[in-house]
Amino acid sequence: MSRQPNFVIMFLDDSGWADFRPFWPTEYPTPNVEKLARQGCCYRQFYVPQAICSASRASLLTGCYPGRTNVFGAIPPRARGLDPSFATFGEVFREAGYTTAVFGKWHVGDQPETRPPARGFDESCGLMYSNDMWRHHPGTRVFDKYPLQFWENGRVIIEDVSPEQQRQLTTWYTEHAVSFIHRHSAEPFFLYIPHSMPHVPIFCSDKFEGKSGAGLYADVMMEIDWSLGEVLKALEAAGVADDTFVVFTSDNGPWISYGNHAGKTPYREAKGTGFDGGTRSACVMSFPGRIPPATVSERAFCSVDLLPTFAHIAGVPLPDNPIDGLDVWDVIVGRPGAKNPHEYYPVSNGRKFEGVLSGDGKWKLHLPHSYRTLAEAGRDGRPGRYEQAFIELSLFDMENDPYETTNVIDQYPEVAARLQAFAEVHEARWYTPPDNA
Repeated sequence: MSRQPNFVIMFLDDSGWADFRPFWPTEYPTPNVEKLARQGCCYRQFYVPQAICSASRASLLTGCYPGRTNVFGAIPPRARGLDPSFATFGEVFREAGYTTAVFGKWHVGDQPETRPPARGFDESCGLMYSNDMWRHHPGTRVFDKYPLQFWENGRVIIEDVSPEQQRQLTTWYTEHAVSFIHRHSAEPFFLYIPHSMPHVPIFCSDKFEGKSGAGLYADVMMEIDWSLGEVLKALEAAGVADDTFVVFTSDNGPWISYGNHAGKTPYREAKGTGFDGGTRSACVMSFPGRIPPATVSERAFCSVDLLPTFAHIAGVPLPDNPIDGLDVWDVIVGRPGAKNPHEYYPVSNGRKFEGVLSGDGKWKLHLPHSYRTLAEAGRDGRPGRYEQAFIELSLFDMENDPYETTNVIDQYPEVAARLQAFAEVHEARWYTPPDNA
């Protein structure tokens, strides 16, 4: 490779693990995800450290766990969010000479010092927070006083996004991304496309409405697949496809309370829990000549690892602030004998620390905790109803029981003890208030 590689991350919002082929036989076609999979690898055990919007995004952008950054859950409008002392992907790569852009949902800070232009992004457009934090969304009257603004390069260009304008979000983000690729193909670039969809309320443009024949959610998925296809075509047309590392994944699992307006996962529970239905996201990566094409990987790694891994590939220095992610390049390319350098990955939900996953992804320990489970699904944009459940101290064999159905703590006490020791140290470091708090 004669130049530093480009990087494109398309990060969906609340997409289910089973929402795309080739991960699952969907009712609708997703030819561009399948194309990317043929060019690269499907990672079937890719995780985020917390299955909620802001926490997941901050972890991806900084390589830090929520306990370090103190970004938990979904931050509200006008919140400061991610502390500027934690460098983002944009800052790390721009400092190294990359041109950087983010087009989509930001949701890690809505103050001048925490919006994209101040966090290392040369170009930006989109929403500062989730599209349901909006006066038109059922049951969200608390957001009446906060208009849903659309920003572009540090300026508000739409003061109060309308339902018709929500229909254009996927198209607008895609058009900006394609333009950016063509304008900056002669220099290394980092492009982050965090789509607002399929987070409720879901919308798609006229060109996809009704196209799937399987309902609005399927239409939305087809438009997202189209968006990926437009980005891939732009890379090819600009002559930089062979120099570009592309990642396609989601911030967490589906928001199943919304029924037919939510995605699907085969794993236990969903968004807003520490089970794999929330924290395991379908992931496809392509890097021609480096990642073997048309492959499938069962090796585990986490979104916090992308920043240090990309920095390693590009020869870019890591930030001065501490980060939690590690270089997992050997795991990504499937190098024989490669081991994940992490002893464990922590799992949290909001401010609750709920357990750990072994670094190799083979074992998962849940600390005793309550969690929400679906009691009744909603329909057509209205949420359903959750009820509370409780899990005792539990160990799951993720190789043979990835659906977390059978507690094997009595059969493997030594594994449980090892993971519990990691959990105790992690919880004491990040989740125990100081004596004078």
